Amino acid sequence: MPKSNPSSTSNPQLKILLTEGIHPVAQKKLQDEGYHVDLLTHAPTEDEYIKLLTGYNVLGIRSKSEITRNILESQSHLLGIGAFCIGTNQIDLAAAALCGIPVFNAPYSNTRSVAELVLAEMIILSRQLGDRNSKAHQGEWVKSAEGSKEIRGKTIGIIGYGHIGSQVSVLAEALGMKVIFYDAVKKLSLGNAQSKSTLNALLAEADFVTLHVPETLSTQNMIAAREFEKMKPGSYLINASRGSVVKIEDLVFALQSGHLAGCAIDVFPEEPASNKQKFTTPLQGMKNVILTPHIGGSTEEAQYAIGLEVAESFRKFLQFGTTAWSVNFPQIDLLPPKEGVVRIMNVHSNEPGVLSEINGYISAAKANIQAQHLSTDTQIGYLVVDLEMHQAQTTAEDLVKKITASPKSIKTRIL
Repeated sequence: MPKSNPSSTSNPQLKILLTEGIHPVAQKKLQDEGYHVDLLTHAPTEDEYIKLLTGYNVLGIRSKSEITRNILESQSHLLGIGAFCIGTNQIDLAAAALCGIPVFNAPYSNTRSVAELVLAEMIILSRQLGDRNSKAHQGEWVKSAEGSKEIRGKTIGIIGYGHIGSQVSVLAEALGMKVIFYDAVKKLSLGNAQSKSTLNALLAEADFVTLHVPETLSTQNMIAAREFEKMKPGSYLINASRGSVVKIEDLVFALQSGHLAGCAIDVFPEEPASNKQKFTTPLQGMKNVILTPHIGGSTEEAQYAIGLEVAESFRKFLQFGTTAWSVNFPQIDLLPPKEGVVRIMNVHSNEPGVLSEINGYISAAKANIQAQHLSTDTQIGYLVVDLEMHQAQTTAEDLVKKITASPKSIKTRIL
């Protein structure tokens, strides 16, 4: 388990790397706080990250980067990671925690953008606008009402009733749709939405099925041949969640057979790492199929809000030690330290006796504990101690060295 070297962490010494074209508002906000911030437009490879991160203390990414255990264990000085998006499956969260690195994301900022895309795609599919637009561009005049329907009065089935799913629910009901939903966890319905006890019950009733679930082992190929057979003839599928959730080969068959009337797919099992790479899928060229390049949350408003949200999490963590809203770390929400107080933060293995050991070092140094906060999970503990050092017989740096030397300590730093 890698350890960090103790060091002073005043703002000018901290360097932050933001990759994958993160909105520049994040850079500005962090630079205004006194940090050095560099931007990259692409998603570096594992080898590139291992070389790049030697010069940085904090990393910000989006959805294309893969932050592996190899990367994390090679960067003992790395303090935090921010996913400027909702999902964090591209980061080895367990390894990050064991390296003393909290991971932050933006679970709310692109909710509206994704929900609006889903609503737009339902109307486009129901009116066959994609095909008719293409034909008009090619000089064909297809003026017909055949197969073109309103979404008013139709039933939308929402799989995953979290931040995005519930927002879709509100917007769909406002458009006159009947809303049903299924979630593995019991959720309070909004408006007149009705919860379904099983996935199959939802599939059998919905005219439109939209997916809003995370990428987990339980959601991998969640919608495949068996589920397509359960869906209503002439229904539609929309996936703006994760590419692994739908088995594409089975979706192609359901479309070719005519069982499904169309689909809109924004996420894919394999996606290009950049805009310069070629994209291929068996769905290309199929009738009434909308393909978009993972743009559910790609609006200027959403990216701006995400930039502010994660940058603010960085600021509170780096300046106060706050880990509230971290997805992989014990939660502590802190105010700024009082004047004249030294704040020390320590991540350690969650074993008996650690707090007693650290307090022993503090007692031996004759430093006075002004405040102490501890939060733990099954693997690690996160301790924040505010110390009055004016009567101490050692410096805060020497105290940190003693704490760091403990075999149970993972990472220690002075605010």
